Amino acid sequence: MKKLTSLSDLESLIDPLELPPNNSQLLSKKPLIKQSLEAHYSKKGRAGKPVTVIKNFMGSKDEMKGLAKILKNKCGVGGSVKNEQIIIQGEHRDKITLILEGMGHSVKRIGG
Repeated sequence: MKKLTSLSDLESLIDPLELPPNNSQLLSKKPLIKQSLEAHYSKKGRAGKPVTVIKNFMGSKDEMKGLAKILKNKCGVGGSVKNEQIIIQGEHRDKITLILEGMGHSVKRIGG
């Protein structure tokens, strides 16, 4: 077998019919609407463990899950989406506020 020395050599081995369809659908996804969100600090009902709760997000369940995933990845923690709220484990309001403001949202700190 011939040694591959460049990307074009590798591309020559790929059958064009086996390539996935164009990802233009992912690129044409509409951006999130800029919103006024609230970042709450809470320990109630969680055995004393602190969480950051993001409230007032208006959007579909998928958009909310996508935003939660971004926040969890950037903070390096776990979390969930429940009752129209994004719950992030730990006290990360400052970091989340910076992330959301960088996305164009306005964020108000509440509690704690």
